[in-house]
Amino acid sequence: MGALLAVLGVLGFSFKAILIKLAYRAAPVDPVVLLTLRMLYSAPLFLLMAWWSGRARDAKPIPRRDWFLLTGLGFIGYYLSSLLDFLGLQYITASLERLVLFLYPTIVVVLSAIFLGQRITRRAVTALALSYGGIALAVFHDIRITGDPHAIAVGSGLVFASAIGYAIYLVGAGGIIARLGSSRFIAWAMLASTLFISLQFALTKPLAALAVPSSVQMLALAMALFCTVLPTWMIAESIRRIGASTASLVGSLGPMFTIGFGALLLGEPINLLQMIGVALVLGGVLLVSRGSGKAPVPALPRNAVRRGAV
Repeated sequence: MGALLAVLGVLGFSFKAILIKLAYRAAPVDPVVLLTLRMLYSAPLFLLMAWWSGRARDAKPIPRRDWFLLTGLGFIGYYLSSLLDFLGLQYITASLERLVLFLYPTIVVVLSAIFLGQRITRRAVTALALSYGGIALAVFHDIRITGDPHAIAVGSGLVFASAIGYAIYLVGAGGIIARLGSSRFIAWAMLASTLFISLQFALTKPLAALAVPSSVQMLALAMALFCTVLPTWMIAESIRRIGASTASLVGSLGPMFTIGFGALLLGEPINLLQMIGVALVLGGVLLVSRGSGKAPVPALPRNAVRRGAV
């Protein structure tokens, strides 16, 4: 059951980009509107998760300092990263988006070296070279297919910025996750991000902008339920049942799921050059994540990296 939950959770997170691309094809919907719908549909379930996790016997009142941390991490890790990701998917394929996002453990290593003084090992350098060499091949593949290097550069840059934001969130989240527990932390961080995207919507869009076609509404609802709330719970539960290391290995299936569904549902092309790039990225990320037995950030990439993907 633990392995099944891990696979289903990774599948849900991987399908998010497919639903976003389908929504963009269904109607000329604005990324801010689509993200607002996703978070508004998710919010009641995250409120329920926050209430339920707060009822645990060992749950203590959240101190003011942690409320500030929750708000800041929700802003960076779920609001800003998600917004950049939604913007980037206007320009690039779902397959390339998932590969670029999958780089975030390598960014965690670099940030940990800069801000936490952790040494970058020779193994980590090799992993970084593999990962970014693979991304270069995947980008070249998409440029050759689309013939639009500017769009690929803009989209890849936006999604890479999203990955940086998520990596910053992971570097800062270790201590508060240990104090609050993963479910309680994720629920409140997600609700904070809902507040930020709702505020942006209120300041920049008319309320009538939410009246998108029913097909987009259904895609946003599916994104909220099957690509946000349920995968969050499934990955957390799978880690409890089978351990973080095994669940993390299952997480490496994510890009393959997205590439497969991208080809099947969106008609995105697959060729040998792209698959070589995928293999290099997967190999590099697994190498840096499982490296020397020490996580790049305390209690993170092997413990929490897979459970809250943007």
